[in-house]
Amino acid sequence: MLLFDLIKNADVKVLKGADKEIRGITIDSRKVKKGDLFVCIKGMSLDSHNYINDAISNGAAAVVIEDGGVDIEKFDTTLALAKDSRGALPILASAFYKSPQDLFDLVGVTGTNGKTSTCFFIEAILANRPKVVGMIGTVDTRVGGKSLDFEFLTSTTPDSVELMQIFDIMSRSCEYVVMEVSSHSLYLRKLEGIKFKIGIFTNLTQDHLDLHGDMENYFTAKTKLFAQSEISIINLDDPYGARLREMARASGKKIIGVGINSEADFKAEDIKYESDSVSYTVRSEKFKGFDGRKFKINIPGGFTVYNTLCAVAAAAALGTPVETVSDALLKIKGVPGRIQKIENEAGFNIFVDYAHSPDGLENIIKSVREFTKGRVITIFGAGGDRDRKKRPIMGKIASELSDFCVLTSDNPRSEDPEAIIDEVVPGVEGNCEFVRIADRKKAIEYAIQNAKPDDSVIIAGKGHETYQIFANETVHFDDAEVAKNALEGILSK
Repeated sequence: MLLFDLIKNADVKVLKGADKEIRGITIDSRKVKKGDLFVCIKGMSLDSHNYINDAISNGAAAVVIEDGGVDIEKFDTTLALAKDSRGALPILASAFYKSPQDLFDLVGVTGTNGKTSTCFFIEAILANRPKVVGMIGTVDTRVGGKSLDFEFLTSTTPDSVELMQIFDIMSRSCEYVVMEVSSHSLYLRKLEGIKFKIGIFTNLTQDHLDLHGDMENYFTAKTKLFAQSEISIINLDDPYGARLREMARASGKKIIGVGINSEADFKAEDIKYESDSVSYTVRSEKFKGFDGRKFKINIPGGFTVYNTLCAVAAAAALGTPVETVSDALLKIKGVPGRIQKIENEAGFNIFVDYAHSPDGLENIIKSVREFTKGRVITIFGAGGDRDRKKRPIMGKIASELSDFCVLTSDNPRSEDPEAIIDEVVPGVEGNCEFVRIADRKKAIEYAIQNAKPDDSVIIAGKGHETYQIFANETVHFDDAEVAKNALEGILSK
């Protein structure tokens, strides 16, 4: 595609040089190939304007810069100026790939907790129609159930160019694509200009304040998805959800409310919680075919009710028959790393869960408490280089709801694991017995070795992750794998 055609719908103008054939787009000078457009971004730690010469050396046909502070005469290539290169990037990427997102219905799910599970539920329901469904998220990115193999698939929401590459592949076969939408991606404008058929809001609780600063900024970032969505599905039991509904109403958006305690378009009643499942009856005046229908899901927990309600509402909005929805939910066995049960013959329960925020930790412990006859033992830590304010809060929640806590390391990154635990301890002291074991493997082994029949052990914080990040290295680490090995050790005695 010619550069002048590529930039015509973006707020970008050519400063110097001739029109060029553009063969690709990238924001990483190291990945530039001959004929690429290099888009300079001012990042949080790096400014890629400093790498323009590297990009040109690697074959960049043209460069988009953001400010006039760059001496354009120093560079022997075509240069274009964007008022906001970060905001222009998704528009340029969409133009280059010929707007592949317009060829399927796009569903975006945002919220502090529940994004992954809700996406899995929606994917399963739509695939049961049967339709070819694409999914983009934390655990997996796949088409028709088959994973895509991209080295850049390391974040919840890929960068703009990477996302368009995925959309391009998905547009060749998918009728629907469901994706997790992180607050980071909205704040960093990765999805600028992309229209969603449905936007879903699960909840909002304290997390990511290292980026957003406070809850109001965090909420503002989340609201951007719904300005780009034709239909908004909102959890009205969440106070931020109630605010979001009023905002959506004011803008004339179509709204579907879900909830347990609120007057909602999809309301769950007669909820029954079991150790391995939940069931409930839907009440819905807006969708008569769903009114009075009972759904059972073989995944425990109150959050399963909320996540599946969002998925059911999305399916109904897309015209999915109620029988298809019910059948799909009944078939689902679990979501990787989300209240994932480790089967064993030791007489106690072990669950691996991704919970790494105060609300997530509260949800998993309360859910397990509902069916645990013995003690609830919770293993958890806090991520390094992330929101430090939530550390004592997580400690308080875990210790008030558990009978015993094991404080350990999560992904410490550049921080000292013991120093992180020091910041968790004030929230724990005086609430329940606890030990601190910074070595995560030893912490899991300790909890399992000391569990008794009818107890439940919760291993929280990493869920599906198969690695642990330290200051100078990333090592293989799988909570489920470590737990199974620890079980083998006690059962073989």
